[in-house]
Amino acid sequence: MIIARSPLRVSLGGGGTDLASYYREHGGGFLIAAAIDKYVYVTVLRPFSEGVYLKYSQMEAVKYVVDIQHRIIREALLLQNLKTPQLEITALADIPAGTGLGSSGSFTTALLKALYAHRRQILLPQQLAELAAHIEIDLLGEPIGKQDQYIAAYGGLTCFTFNPDDTVEAVPLNIPIMGLFELEERLTLFFTGFTRNAGDLLKDQHEKSKKNDNEMLDNLNYVKDLGFRSQKALEESDVYAFGRLMHEHWENKKKRTQGMSNPRIDHLYQVGLNNGAVGGKVVGAGGGGFLMFLAEDKSRLRKAMAEEGLEELRFKFDFDGSKVVLS
Repeated sequence: MIIARSPLRVSLGGGGTDLASYYREHGGGFLIAAAIDKYVYVTVLRPFSEGVYLKYSQMEAVKYVVDIQHRIIREALLLQNLKTPQLEITALADIPAGTGLGSSGSFTTALLKALYAHRRQILLPQQLAELAAHIEIDLLGEPIGKQDQYIAAYGGLTCFTFNPDDTVEAVPLNIPIMGLFELEERLTLFFTGFTRNAGDLLKDQHEKSKKNDNEMLDNLNYVKDLGFRSQKALEESDVYAFGRLMHEHWENKKKRTQGMSNPRIDHLYQVGLNNGAVGGKVVGAGGGGFLMFLAEDKSRLRKAMAEEGLEELRFKFDFDGSKVVLS
């Protein structure tokens, strides 16, 4: 049995500039992402019977790969060129999909890591991220960016530059160790109670960017600059300045497309600001999932969010990225 895992992630600045519709035509994209210690797990083993047996939120048993209903698993296995498949694949996750933590990219990288390990082959982080992005974006046509696949593959707190020629540069965030500890201590995640399909929100951004919509492009240019400013604040260990940039980012992000927020999220966000948060934002494409705050008074913030009925997700950063945990 092979067990692989990939971390989920939170975006720290520049999110949205990793879509090809933006970075190919507008000087590239830039963002900072952080992997967290919540994971998607994929197990692969060889059963006694021929065929493919899948266990995720549904169950499948098929003779041929082309008959698999799960789109990502189907495309990943087609790339393996299996003559007579004999595989059992199981997927588990610490956090459900649709919550803004990049679960699709984490699943795809964990799946590929497990499949290649099953064949005794190694995928380096860059290769793994590129292949996962190829499956989701090129083969399946999802209107998403590359952030999730890359941060899942690399782990850590990482700065990504998305070049117009589709190459991606990954550099660790150069944050001092005490600044790292303080950032990890002061970041908080609270589940809003809403789940959503990120593709629905990102499709609007993708289409407007392709049409060179001035308002959308100005918004994304501004976000990219916020990414660079966030990098500077974090590398100077100024976590409160970073918290204020999070607030600036969220105010700008809400203008990007309809559905980015709603009255309930706006209310919760304001409650956070009134009770110990320096700044915050909804993690991921928006519209639901998790609210992330940079807290000056963590106890007060937790109490206020609990009174609103929100559950906190406590986490630490992950520095392993995608890895095989059992082989």
